[in-house]
Amino acid sequence: MARPSRFQPRPRLLALWLFVVAAMVFAIVVVGGITRLTESGLSITEWDPLLGIFPPLNAAQWQAAFDSYKAIPQYHAFNTGMTLEAFKQIYFWEYIHRLLARTIGTVLAIVLLVFWWKKWIPKGFGWRTVLIFALGGLQGLIGWWMVASGLQDRTEVSHIRLAIHLLAAMLIYAVLIWTALDLLALSNGIRRVKLRLWAFLAILALALQLVLGAFTAGLRAGYAFASWPNMGDRLFPSGGWAAGQSLAFNLSSNPIVVQFQHRWWAWVVAIAVVLLALAAYRAGRPARALTIVALVLIQIALGIQTLLSGVDLPIAVAHQATAALLLAAMIWAAHGIGAPQQMRRT
Repeated sequence: MARPSRFQPRPRLLALWLFVVAAMVFAIVVVGGITRLTESGLSITEWDPLLGIFPPLNAAQWQAAFDSYKAIPQYHAFNTGMTLEAFKQIYFWEYIHRLLARTIGTVLAIVLLVFWWKKWIPKGFGWRTVLIFALGGLQGLIGWWMVASGLQDRTEVSHIRLAIHLLAAMLIYAVLIWTALDLLALSNGIRRVKLRLWAFLAILALALQLVLGAFTAGLRAGYAFASWPNMGDRLFPSGGWAAGQSLAFNLSSNPIVVQFQHRWWAWVVAIAVVLLALAAYRAGRPARALTIVALVLIQIALGIQTLLSGVDLPIAVAHQATAALLLAAMIWAAHGIGAPQQMRRT
């Protein structure tokens, strides 16, 4: 019997590494949430892809970094009189966020280079690996584009750019997970898994909720009303709609309207998740069905508690982390629905 070639494709091994990178993307999404909630995102005012890996190493370098922060509008608006020690605390989260981004890019590049060199990438998956790497590079540019929006005329980053940054991260996360699941299916002899229309629409509903969540964070809209289900004493507060502004402004930039949308679109997502869960259950995927229903209920509970707590940091971060877990579980369920009938076992 002939020995297998060392250049034989390794779909399971590549899937494992893509899951590892997806876990790292999950981590950076969580750290990104902490960075936003602690107002740390503008603490590093320069983008240096290479030397930026090193934090300030002595007192002079720390003072130079602090002086750069003092030159931007956010410092003068919110942090006048901040001490160097306080600055180091916000610098820490932005530094960790950027370090994780560099680590993800490095790990992904090494893995893909090794798999290309060893010819371990299965036929038909080469373009996907290039796409994932390109999306990662684009995300780095989007990240700096977002930060740059808060360095001159604004006291915070653009909430629209923040939403694009988050959505791009979630896109990379979803593509990594779907590709890894495809590779596992390929190792079982399944070459094609379809993304069903209903599953796509359910994921799209969650994507819109992620955008609204980013708007809520970027506009500090979560602080507008710390009550539920009413906003104050009404379902929608009197005067909440800015009559002199356009529809587009109210829907995307009015903190009260944005919080209202984020509150109630959650129930549209919940309905979409339940329908996706029913489809998964009927397809013989009960574990996936139960997982997405449990996660969407936890996510809604965390969202309500985030409001009631006045955006308490641990609860708000758990809310964002659960959103990422829910997306992963929905991708898992959607993949199961799209799999051929013979592999629907768990």
